[in-house]
Amino acid sequence: MLGCRPADTPIGEEKESPPTDKEMYQRLVGILIYLTHTRPDIGFSVSMVSRYMNEPKEAHMKAVNRILQYIKKSPEKGLHFKKDTSRKIEIFTDADWASSVTDRSGHCSFVWGNLVTWRSKKQSVVARSSAEAEFRSMAHGICEGMWLQRMLAELQVHTYH
Repeated sequence: MLGCRPADTPIGEEKESPPTDKEMYQRLVGILIYLTHTRPDIGFSVSMVSRYMNEPKEAHMKAVNRILQYIKKSPEKGLHFKKDTSRKIEIFTDADWASSVTDRSGHCSFVWGNLVTWRSKKQSVVARSSAEAEFRSMAHGICEGMWLQRMLAELQVHTYH
């Protein structure tokens, strides 16, 4: 794909099409799944194409190629891990995930200034108020922070509280 045309977005339209090479499709999607660890911007697109691992069609392979084209156009995007003197865990939460209509809550966790976990999902219950929605989101974020602290303690890595 080094000689491919770059693309502005990682996913396009889905159409009915004939089957494609299953082995090649699975190999490429597997590589993309691995790449999502440092490229969360392709996470949604990769999750969409990974749904068709058993019976990929040409349209699905085109979607995989489009993700590869997007990666080619945006090599500077992604997570960059740095050494930081700040030894703290920070959690950020948002109950309406930047006013998204579909994904209503999320959080991200930073350890020593580096993004290490993130999550965005539909809330499992309907909140009676925006305050309740924020509280639920914060509760999930606090649980994530406590888990990170316990994990680092087990590894005998000390953080500042």
